[in-house]
Amino acid sequence: MRAPGSRVLPLLLLAFGGAAGAADFVGPDSCKGCHPEAYEAWMQSKHARAENSLSEQQKKDGRCLSCHSPDQAAQATASVTCETCHGGGQYYSPEYVMKDPELSRLVGLVDPSEKQCRTCHDASSPSLRPFDFKESLKAIDHWSAERARRAARADASSSTQAPPPASTKK
Repeated sequence: MRAPGSRVLPLLLLAFGGAAGAADFVGPDSCKGCHPEAYEAWMQSKHARAENSLSEQQKKDGRCLSCHSPDQAAQATASVTCETCHGGGQYYSPEYVMKDPELSRLVGLVDPSEKQCRTCHDASSPSLRPFDFKESLKAIDHWSAERARRAARADASSSTQAPPPASTKK
């Protein structure tokens, strides 16, 4: 026989699970420190201005805001931010976590998928053009410059290190 309150705990966890997730957002400025090129690419993107494209009436419509500013209640920045696509950064944003790809994903970093993008970019959205995932990825590319910068920094640091001493054994 179950204890009288045994059904309450799972319901409370379901009810408050979303509230706990809302606290996970740290904002795009916290991403900017380590990912300046990605941040600048985002700032120039339509995602950064998604809420601005809505009329005043649409800004009051939850159906519009669910895509144009989906995390508005959870973060200070309106529109589609880094964390809208990559998940709340509270646990993966520390530098020591981000240096470990497996750990960062274990604690919440999301690699956006076509399925995730299609939650907004679908047949029911009022877009005038059909959504082409591969082409759209090119339009929001914010990781190529970041990767190039890191590779150049790694190359520079390895070339400035002194070569190992020659062996003195004969």
